[in-house]
Amino acid sequence: MGIHTYFRSLNEMERIYRCPGKFKFEEHTVAAHSWKVVQYAKTLADIEEMHGTPVNWKKLYEITSSHDYGEIFIGDIKTPVKHSSMELRSLIQQVEEGMVHHFINEHIPEEFRPIFFNQLREGKDQSVEGLILEVADKLDQVYEAFAEMQRGNTEKEFVKMYREALVKIKNIPLACVEYFLSHILPDMVNEESLSPIDIRRITEEALSQ
Repeated sequence: MGIHTYFRSLNEMERIYRCPGKFKFEEHTVAAHSWKVVQYAKTLADIEEMHGTPVNWKKLYEITSSHDYGEIFIGDIKTPVKHSSMELRSLIQQVEEGMVHHFINEHIPEEFRPIFFNQLREGKDQSVEGLILEVADKLDQVYEAFAEMQRGNTEKEFVKMYREALVKIKNIPLACVEYFLSHILPDMVNEESLSPIDIRRITEEALSQ
């Protein structure tokens, strides 16, 4: 029991696959996603600091590394379902947060509970760190969908994922977003591809919204 139970529960993140129910050339687990989000976030935060924005690195690492822990209890719900309405998205978030809180109260020693409540909370907010998490999370969605389209996966869901993630990212007011749009995204789009999908056109359409 105790923190051992939390450590053991992390194995579950390796068995939950993202974007369930769709054909994929490459499967991605929630654990792999969480690791990549941390990597994106630390580079994005470096860019922010280069532009004079202070970053709370402890908070950033806490919220990025734990942002999807709740999926241990509810899995990765399909994006179209999760985001079909604000009301449903809010209800799903309430269920996820409620189960995380129940887990902490049930298994974590009392002296550690405030720490766990703080670390496993929903980290996306209007703080610099919360916005960086939002960008990093969507950035992984961009890269996952891009890789599938580049390989010729014609599942419409990946086109939708790619487009919606780009639209979300470009509207987040951070210096790192401007850097991504100006320097990183063009390198992505310019990669050679034999895909029947016109990734450049989809990208341009997303950025025009």
